[in-house]
Amino acid sequence: MPTPSALTTPSLPYTPDYPIRTERLDLRPVTHDDFAAIHTYQRRPEVCRYLYWGPFDEAESRASVATKSTRTTLREPGDILQLAVVARETGTLVGDVTFVWTSREHRQGGIGYVFNPDHAGHGYATEAARALLKLGFEELQLHRIQAELDGRNTASANLLERLGMRREGHLRENEFLDGEWTDEVVYAMLAREWRAQRGEL
Repeated sequence: MPTPSALTTPSLPYTPDYPIRTERLDLRPVTHDDFAAIHTYQRRPEVCRYLYWGPFDEAESRASVATKSTRTTLREPGDILQLAVVARETGTLVGDVTFVWTSREHRQGGIGYVFNPDHAGHGYATEAARALLKLGFEELQLHRIQAELDGRNTASANLLERLGMRREGHLRENEFLDGEWTDEVVYAMLAREWRAQRGEL
């Protein structure tokens, strides 16, 4: 097994070969033309219930889309990829995903996702999140990828467990959201767990 220093790290800046294609989805940079599709779910209280933002009005969604459209390349730790998720068969934008490169030294990253509930039940979020894990572990050679979520968000927890991520921590009432103290839960996966899951060990 190679040591961390012996692993090959992609040259920086790193821009994925867009679109990132899965069996049914294309993950691509957000464009200003995506405003209407993204605002459709960013404005919905049920979508934002367990998130750190929203619901957004039109101006807030336009600002969000403008920011997302610039997050296409990783240059240094702390940089973010924010990508539209498009169902290839119909060309419909069904959600967006986030990949965060958190540490070069410790080879750490994080993932997040927001999807339009009108397209729930098709496994799109799981498929897109798995593509982010693949990018982190196979393209960026990360050691560990984690996701944080509101402790009440059982649907998101179930998604992460379907991916094979482990529940590592439960922080009690560590955040004050929407007028109440809420818990935060941390899930994670290691590179060797990813390889084992894919039958590569």
